[in-house]
Amino acid sequence: MTWWHGEPEAAVARHAVPMPRAPEPSSGGDPGEGELLTAAHAGDPAAAHRLGRLYAQRGDRSAARHWWERAAAAGNIDSAYNLGIWHEKHGSLDEAITWYELAAGAGDAEAAVNLATLLLEQRGDFRGARHWFESAARAGSRPAARRLALLCEDIGDGLAARDWHHRAASAGDLASAHDLAFMSYAAGEDAQARGWWEYAARGGHADAAYYLGRLLHADRDPEGAEALYRLAARADHPAAASQLGRLALARRDLRTARAWFERAAHFGRVEDQRMAGFVCVELEDPRAASHWFGRAAASGDPESAYNFGLLLIAEHSDLRGGQHWLRQAAMCGHPGAAAELSTLRSVIGSAADAAPRAGEQPAPLWDRPVEPELVARAELAVAAAGRRGGTTLRLADLTEILGTWDLLTRRLREPVDVVAWLTEQSGLHASAIEHLGAVRATLLRPGTAPWPTPSEIEHVLATSRRLRKRLGLT
Repeated sequence: MTWWHGEPEAAVARHAVPMPRAPEPSSGGDPGEGELLTAAHAGDPAAAHRLGRLYAQRGDRSAARHWWERAAAAGNIDSAYNLGIWHEKHGSLDEAITWYELAAGAGDAEAAVNLATLLLEQRGDFRGARHWFESAARAGSRPAARRLALLCEDIGDGLAARDWHHRAASAGDLASAHDLAFMSYAAGEDAQARGWWEYAARGGHADAAYYLGRLLHADRDPEGAEALYRLAARADHPAAASQLGRLALARRDLRTARAWFERAAHFGRVEDQRMAGFVCVELEDPRAASHWFGRAAASGDPESAYNFGLLLIAEHSDLRGGQHWLRQAAMCGHPGAAAELSTLRSVIGSAADAAPRAGEQPAPLWDRPVEPELVARAELAVAAAGRRGGTTLRLADLTEILGTWDLLTRRLREPVDVVAWLTEQSGLHASAIEHLGAVRATLLRPGTAPWPTPSEIEHVLATSRRLRKRLGLT
């Protein structure tokens, strides 16, 4: 059994110890061991390299190392590369770096990638890693170009990151094409984002197909989006299955919607478990509805807890079980749960446990429908802002912000100064409403400003809720 595995490029890509190199085959057939020994003792580096490979295949690691050292000392770069692998495999990283440096310095791109990876992951040497990744990438290594792009992203060099992602993507790296699409989207370059997502999607990248679908949906092309969702769903992409369920539901094709929602729900997606429950109610299958609402409720979803509680009472006459789940929903701010608990109080006499006490009331849940293109923009913003450990935003928060503005302004028939109108109608300070409008504009037109921070979102959410309350739309 050999102690290496995988192809060199694949091994580098997954940060495994790569495979030692074999010598180029000769036209006259492979010489025997004795002939190789004679030639190697006479100073032939190619023969010494072949002997090292032969002993490595037999599992004689010490002999392999000996002959590779003889060959490398005589200028054989493949042996220097293999010695780097040998020492990396055995944990002697200083020696591995020394041999990789010898091979990389002679122009070996794979050795440069392995050296850069060791420097980055074992030494935290960003400068050295960047140097050797660049050396390999300029020599045509696609994995090096991608690793370099990610490294540049991590250190905040966005322009260089885009350039190296472009090189990797142009050489066929679908992951870099997907990343480049996100970077283009965040810069407000929708056409470039669409082009790179399409390129990656055609190559079989499921995430790229899905996010291209979301971009088409944001641009009010649900038919084009559906084709991309189907492409992603073939690769078992749960979010794509969810979107297909929503499109089927919009057409009132309940059985198809149920199939897609259940497919997504099996991946543990709480929102799709809830949607599967709703569709099962519509299809008059309370047992299945209870199953899906119960799973989502157990994961903390208040709407599912509310519906699960109602089903337990209506279908199973389980008053106490229903009360438990209704209370869970009420504690999370569900608007209908407290009313149902008040009704139950008179039935089973649990006044002290009927609803959250004063001071426990959470923020009200946003339960109004939002235009699909707004939801798509919110999801694209969450994904783009959160790449590579970036800003963590919540889809529900962004959807509420976009939905609130749309709800408050859709009834305006004539061109007006929206900020001034909302200020006059609500009595809130104009600066708070301007901030809300600015965050909304960033979400809808990326590239006009940096993505909002979580603290900005918190302030804007508070403004949204005060606006709805003062305008009687809570």
